[in-house]
Amino acid sequence: MNRDTVEPSVGEFPGPKAEQWVSYHQRSAAPSTYVYDFVWDVTRDAVGPFCTDPDGNVLLDFTSHVAAAPLGYNNPDLIDRLREFDLVDPMKIAGQDFYVSTGGTPDDTSLPGPAHLMDLLTEVTGQYDMDTVFLSNSGAEAVENAIKIAYDNCETPKYGITFEGAFHGRTLGALSLNRSKSVHRRKFPEVSGIVDVPYSMEGVERLRAKLDGANGHLPADQVAFLILEPVQGEGGYRVPSDEFMREVNALCDAHDITIIADEIQSGVARTGEMWASDHYALEPDVITSAKALRVGATISRSDVFPEEEARLSSTWGAGDVLAAMQGALTLELIEEQNLAANAAEKGASLRSRLESATESLAEVVDVRGLGLMVAVEFDTEERRDAVVDAAFERGLLTLGCGARSLRLLPPLDVTERELDLAVDLLDAALSDVVGVAAP
Repeated sequence: MNRDTVEPSVGEFPGPKAEQWVSYHQRSAAPSTYVYDFVWDVTRDAVGPFCTDPDGNVLLDFTSHVAAAPLGYNNPDLIDRLREFDLVDPMKIAGQDFYVSTGGTPDDTSLPGPAHLMDLLTEVTGQYDMDTVFLSNSGAEAVENAIKIAYDNCETPKYGITFEGAFHGRTLGALSLNRSKSVHRRKFPEVSGIVDVPYSMEGVERLRAKLDGANGHLPADQVAFLILEPVQGEGGYRVPSDEFMREVNALCDAHDITIIADEIQSGVARTGEMWASDHYALEPDVITSAKALRVGATISRSDVFPEEEARLSSTWGAGDVLAAMQGALTLELIEEQNLAANAAEKGASLRSRLESATESLAEVVDVRGLGLMVAVEFDTEERRDAVVDAAFERGLLTLGCGARSLRLLPPLDVTERELDLAVDLLDAALSDVVGVAAP
């Protein structure tokens, strides 16, 4: 498959083989969030945003596995470096409590390991004076550990602050912070003391009133943390204003409240900077990362992390040798190939093209985003879903988010040609749907 010439090609879709794989998967799997019926055939050609299903259909994947595949499929530079590593067993060791060498000395080894990944993460968070990392398996675990160290760092922890529209993960502690969909939290027990406010300047004003020492009801010294997504993901790709982020930072600074920036979807160059926080006058005390990083990571300063041994621990955290290696190599390739700049440039280009393609459509409410984290908002959820389906049938993979938005997350090295293909396919899908799904 030649990335410079390949185009989406769809016959029967989904085809009979794909349907068999879906049926086989669901035979034993618990019901989950299946975002589309696309089945990736790992034995067939795939490169960049292009992949193949079991029936031979070639798809243009503008979801990047919900930002978990930042370099797309089979990035040749990443694959070449991984080939240098002879696979060993076990590929999982017993976590950050155990040590692993990748040969030679730390400064003279052919491939990076978990310790190198942690070192790289302190480098790319140096602007926030972060020097300490705890690795885990997933974004939810990264958030759980962020909550734990924030509680531990507060003398009298009782409250935490989250925002309307937030999504921070599926474990019970993380679920307590979610405010995007009721199905995530319904009937599950929650961490007490979580206060939510709007993700807007109105929310800042409410917080200011709540934290007011004379008239408020929220004692600032009992607030362990404020957590926010610098760009909301599941909540609808909501990009905050500069003023909002500046005032949140000032309010937390004034009351000495720990800021946790959830960068699980927005981080690792997705928005055109290494962290979405870098776009704003925001000084997070803790950053949580995962997805594009290939592992989970809670990053902060040594004075925020507990000093007591065994306060944090995990049997499998940091224990996936191959994933940690992929994470470190991904960070290296992002820097070497200047992919953050490409994400900024191509993201602006994609938004401009989408604005032009939809400017005459009353059914399209908004086009927004930051870097390659782009959303198209429709007037109804039904119309959004119809466009996602119509694009899917043409070979363009997109995802919904929020109440009625469609999101696009192409790989960080996406090309102008690939943007042209995606916008043309989406334009054709819009032509089919507009006027069909009534409000």
